[in-house]
Amino acid sequence: MLMPEYLLGTKRLKLRPADAVGKGGEADIFVEGGRAVKIFKPPSHQDFVGDAAAQAAARARIGEHQEKLPAFPHGLPARVVVPEELVFDTKGKVAGYAMKLLSGAEVLYRYGERAFRDAGVSDDTTVAVLADLRKTVEGVHRANVVIGDFNDLNVLVSGTDAFLIDADSMQFGPYYTRVFTTKFVDPLICDPNAKALTMRQPHNADSDWYAFAIMLMQSLLFVGPYGGVYLPKDPKKRLPHDLRPLARITVFDPEVRYPKPARPLATLPDALLDYFEQTFRKDVRGTMPEALVANLRFTTCAQCGARHARAVCPVCVHVTPPMQKEIHKGGISAFKEFSTSGVILTATLEHGMPRYAYHEAGSYKREDGTEFATGALDPHFRFRISGAKTIMGRGTNAFIFEGARRDPLAIDAYRLLPQFDANAENVFFAKGGSLWRIGKLGLDYPERWGDVLSGQTLFWTGENLGFGFYRAGELSSFFVFGTKHAGINDSVTLPALRGQLVDATCLFGDDRAWFFVTTAEGGKTVNRCHVLDGRGTLLASAEAEVGDGTWLGTLRGKCAAKGFLLSATDEGVVRVEIDNGTLAVVKEFPATAEFVDAETHVLLGNQGLYAVQRHALWRLVLK
Repeated sequence: MLMPEYLLGTKRLKLRPADAVGKGGEADIFVEGGRAVKIFKPPSHQDFVGDAAAQAAARARIGEHQEKLPAFPHGLPARVVVPEELVFDTKGKVAGYAMKLLSGAEVLYRYGERAFRDAGVSDDTTVAVLADLRKTVEGVHRANVVIGDFNDLNVLVSGTDAFLIDADSMQFGPYYTRVFTTKFVDPLICDPNAKALTMRQPHNADSDWYAFAIMLMQSLLFVGPYGGVYLPKDPKKRLPHDLRPLARITVFDPEVRYPKPARPLATLPDALLDYFEQTFRKDVRGTMPEALVANLRFTTCAQCGARHARAVCPVCVHVTPPMQKEIHKGGISAFKEFSTSGVILTATLEHGMPRYAYHEAGSYKREDGTEFATGALDPHFRFRISGAKTIMGRGTNAFIFEGARRDPLAIDAYRLLPQFDANAENVFFAKGGSLWRIGKLGLDYPERWGDVLSGQTLFWTGENLGFGFYRAGELSSFFVFGTKHAGINDSVTLPALRGQLVDATCLFGDDRAWFFVTTAEGGKTVNRCHVLDGRGTLLASAEAEVGDGTWLGTLRGKCAAKGFLLSATDEGVVRVEIDNGTLAVVKEFPATAEFVDAETHVLLGNQGLYAVQRHALWRLVLK
């Protein structure tokens, strides 16, 4: 399918949906001549079908761009990815622009994820990124420009450099930014009496600094100011999660249950904690003092191993005894099956027993202690296990380790994510527009499984069933496939993915797939779960706002079983089942709360429930 023709300078562009390298709520991104080309979605775009409000917004946005982009200001900091050359349609209207291409960059959003950081991104690197971003915000304001819809998905990080993208939405002169992201919008510019976050004043420099303070906090503590769950003793004080900013209900409030995966507040220096309290509770605004970021120094406590940025370790001040290897209480027996001073990278069940890979002291090892590779951690490595095989990949390169063998495997990648998966018997991978299985004939003779879209496909496999999708430009498709016989069914119908794809994963029971996806749309970041049977028929769906404290507030920490899902939460494991076309919690297991949090990977095996933490694996047996 060809898109309309465009003109970049004197060159005619013929862009194909399959060539898109990025997709946001308002535009698609392509690569042309070593630069990125951003093409605005017209009102007729497939993503806006049936959404009159989105069509009207697209029409108004493109109309304003006809004057705004030719008037785009000069003198912005080098870290701002500005329009370098305008793209016109065949009618001479501005349809987009060309800009600097940032290859291999990662969104700042990931730096607020503990699992991403534990996989090889140090506190020192993160502080350097934030210091660089702070300098850029100052420079933008000196140029009399306001970032406006400033959020962690329009900041791309390469090394320790932080780049601001989506510059076309910035605010300058007579051009105001009308969109906002609920997680980052300053409540001082919102209607305090509205039943939803609604802007009543334009963005300003102070609201940019407010958004920066949120990014700083969540990147350092893995929780933002409005994280956790608000549980007031007075039921009349309860309010929707996304309205907490209007009431200034923050993690500093004693009636907010602080999330267990987050670092303790006391990790940070008092001066920075006071700045956060002044900003989020007392409405103090202004430029963030440079020293608050520049003087941050993290250290590792020699006694307990905790990371902190204080003169005295906040953990050792309140010493807690180490957890025993066996615990029997409260209706549960817990057995520590494994622990490491490093980090567990991936874990799965094969024939009812856990198999895992971990990194410790510069070595990558399997559950029996066998080393299969050496080197430093890297958050962009992906790992899978298939029997005695360990698959490790980054980008378009992977290796299959088995015993002394180390076989290279060339694959496709979706952005930075290598596209392979595995079950106990086989390894699957995407390459050159096809899905392949490594079967009995080995790596030299892979079996072709079906057609996919090269470089745009995400897929996952269980023991019996696989699921995947591709999405580029106006082209999208969901598909299922069996793992025993070749062929894919790409006639699966699911609700369209709108906005920017942030994250996705899929879990498998015996006869169904649980597809989880995170998208940024309409100013919110939303998690959805769709359950399909083996034929690709949609059985049930549910959605929740990211971080709302429910079982669907996080994407991971779940496992599928026969007809149900187990999900780890800060309050323990819960059981989720289909109920009249939606998904509902039908049982809670509060006795597991001591061993799990919302980011714990859980596996249901023959001998109990396995809780895979960052540094330990526990087997839980309910009495």
